[in-house]
Amino acid sequence: MAGEAKPEKQAGKGKRKLLLLLPMLLVAVGAGLWFSGIVPKMLRGEDSAYAGHAPPAARPPVFFDMPDIVANLSVAGRRPSYIKLRSKLELARAEDAAPLQAAMPRLLDLFTTYLRELRPEELRGSSGTQRLREELIARANLVAPPARVTDILFTELLLQ
Repeated sequence: MAGEAKPEKQAGKGKRKLLLLLPMLLVAVGAGLWFSGIVPKMLRGEDSAYAGHAPPAARPPVFFDMPDIVANLSVAGRRPSYIKLRSKLELARAEDAAPLQAAMPRLLDLFTTYLRELRPEELRGSSGTQRLREELIARANLVAPPARVTDILFTELLLQ
């Protein structure tokens, strides 16, 4: 009797493995078909509502020129260090330029105050420039809430 129980346990393990592997195999095949583009093409099809429709036209970018900003950086006990920043703000819509122009004194104050807190070491390399970009975008979006700044482009960034 002990010999008969052993094959049943092995048969049960095989079924259990099959029940675990089958869903994993189906997910892997489905993911492969999806990421290869086969499933999205099948879903769109030639007869679907997507056929014949062009994607919406992309809006041309809207740029807003910022005045030059010169600020002294935070240095302790050393020769003074300065930054000169010339930039353009990329706006989500052309209508966002008017609120930004109206809030320009506040925007310049926020930018200058932030720049004065920085140390020259924080601006070194591309990661320093990227952090500066993110901080300035966040401050620009605080100034005129209906307006939305999507990016800031540095046309001149000098450290002395």
